[in-house]
Amino acid sequence: MQKTLTFGIPCYNSSEYMDHCISSILEGSDYADDVQIVVVDDGSTKDDTYEKAQEWEKRYPNIVKAVHQENGGHGMAVLKGLENADGTYFKVVDSDDWVDGDALKDLLATLRRFISFDTRVDLVISNYVYEHVEDGKQNVVDYGFALPKGKIMTWDKIGHFNMSQNLLMHALCYRTDVLRDGGVPMPAHTFYVDNIYAYVPLPRCKTLYYLDVDLYRYFIGREDQSVNESVMVGRIDQQLRITRIMMHAYHLYDDVESPRLRSYMIGYFTLMMAVCSIFSKLSDKPDAIDNLNELWEELRQFDSRMYRRARKGIVGLATNLPGAAGTQVTLFFYRAAQKLVKFN
Repeated sequence: MQKTLTFGIPCYNSSEYMDHCISSILEGSDYADDVQIVVVDDGSTKDDTYEKAQEWEKRYPNIVKAVHQENGGHGMAVLKGLENADGTYFKVVDSDDWVDGDALKDLLATLRRFISFDTRVDLVISNYVYEHVEDGKQNVVDYGFALPKGKIMTWDKIGHFNMSQNLLMHALCYRTDVLRDGGVPMPAHTFYVDNIYAYVPLPRCKTLYYLDVDLYRYFIGREDQSVNESVMVGRIDQQLRITRIMMHAYHLYDDVESPRLRSYMIGYFTLMMAVCSIFSKLSDKPDAIDNLNELWEELRQFDSRMYRRARKGIVGLATNLPGAAGTQVTLFFYRAAQKLVKFN
């Protein structure tokens, strides 16, 4: 039968926790035949990730597909999942995360209704929850006030997104053909590609829908996790690489027709440049600041309007204050935001 929704699960040495992720989808969907789970083993080397994926496929051959590829990184695993997707819609769930069962039922009912009535909706947005394992606390990211609830809309109907409301990968369920038509420029062996995934396809989405349920549960707490601060500082070169790809994806003021979508995207891009500035300042790599300055200069030459918005606005100024004292002020505001949002 035609699949309604494909979940792509990128896995790398995920044997310890992938079962919880897969089970949450199976149980939450009531083992529905119109759901597909593509488990992508990205060349795991330390455990039996692929063998475990094959076991799931043997148990649920109509739902689970196990796929193996040579190690290419998170982005390549997402694209491999997309390549193997049979669903009208596609959603990525990382192997250490999971989904809420009741929220998944609501999502599936919504998607089935769109398909049944031949109603094209390119992007369905839902809430996600930071699950902080070290203290058992949760932080829900929803889109109240930014998006009308339960209505098919265009980008011209969206409201203002505050800095904690970016449409991260965890919130997004795309129509599969939107992702395939035009592609998603994921680099190999690079972390933080979810920012590209949550940015580049947006102008191709002509209709969207906000489902106000807390679907995605985002695990926070492993020391080796990519959003751990020390890990992010050590991978500042990858942050710069991702931001550079996002920069070159669009001349936002020329290429994005909707003023409100353009405003959202320039806000997202500005935060990416701010992240690069903050973690470059935290880095002890001798060339970190030089590489940051090169990125800013590249942006200025690529698009002067994007540069002015990103560098001369409040966020850009606050994260690029001059001198040692300016760096300390920048880091103070970063720590305050970190405690407020608890994003890593």
